[in-house]
Amino acid sequence: MVFIPISDENPLRSISFQWVTIGLIAINTVVLLLGYPEAWNPIRASFSLIPAELFQVRIFGGAAGFPGQQVQVPEWLTLITYQFLHDGFTHFLGNMLFLWVFGDNVEDAMGHLKFLIFYLLCGIAGGLAHAAFLPGSPMPLIGASGAVSGVIAAYLVLHPRVLVWVLIFRFIPIRIPAALVLGFWVLTQLFMLATASPGDRTAWWAHLGGLVMGALLVLFMRRPGVQLFDRGLQPPARERALTGG
Repeated sequence: MVFIPISDENPLRSISFQWVTIGLIAINTVVLLLGYPEAWNPIRASFSLIPAELFQVRIFGGAAGFPGQQVQVPEWLTLITYQFLHDGFTHFLGNMLFLWVFGDNVEDAMGHLKFLIFYLLCGIAGGLAHAAFLPGSPMPLIGASGAVSGVIAAYLVLHPRVLVWVLIFRFIPIRIPAALVLGFWVLTQLFMLATASPGDRTAWWAHLGGLVMGALLVLFMRRPGVQLFDRGLQPPARERALTGG
């Protein structure tokens, strides 16, 4: 990862605290800790999204009965439960870091309840996109990447000009516009999707599905009066003084 975001210069305007963002991070943390060590994996298989099982249930009306599942979970429900499972700390930290930095302002633009609905819908869209392009796959899909991709897309639509502190190559701190940070991330996802091998373990289609859903939903789920693309954003005080503003 070239850019690692650590904070943004974007105060909350409509809410006093990002309760849903913190709540989602807390739930993901608890689930991760419950799922560690590997002994929990057989139960985790029941809550992951398995494309072949999802579509077999929908088409034929019967469970596929994939091995390793110890809890009977309705297949439609796995479109939500898979979003709270992660394949280790690195997978978890990457998703939660982006949610921490960018989720609060998307929640601020929508309100608590609509943001929660938005987040889950983006995750569902990511899961469906992955399953649609790999309908016969027996491999379980887990992770918040689809939902977090939706958050990234919404932030990019709302606040492309906001400055974000990032670490370049993991060590060098620099402050750059969100459009550069997140735009580069989006281009990376598209490149990886185009060049992915059949055995790639990363669900790039889930990322894309979440991105598209997030960019669309923010247009309709933002609060009245919330402008897109930072229209009306005041420049920094020094810049206003130099321009006579």
